[in-house]
Amino acid sequence: MEVLYLLIPIALILVTVVVAVFCWAVRSGQFDDLSGPAHRILMDEDERPGEEHSHADKPERHADDESAAAAPQGRDLRR
Repeated sequence: MEVLYLLIPIALILVTVVVAVFCWAVRSGQFDDLSGPAHRILMDEDERPGEEHSHADKPERHADDESAAAAPQGRDLRR
């Protein structure tokens, strides 16, 4: 019976801490958008919003590169 004098205050402190953490999470916006992250995983985006496009990722193309790409490569098999 004496153990209840210890367990009841510990339980009350634990409940108070849990309620305080939950209130902090609600105020900080943790539960505002519950379905957004789930849909964001499924979307295939090339770049993230807010990021600037980096030109270092793509090689630069010049006019002579396009003409070389248009020319047939290897032997011509048509007769």
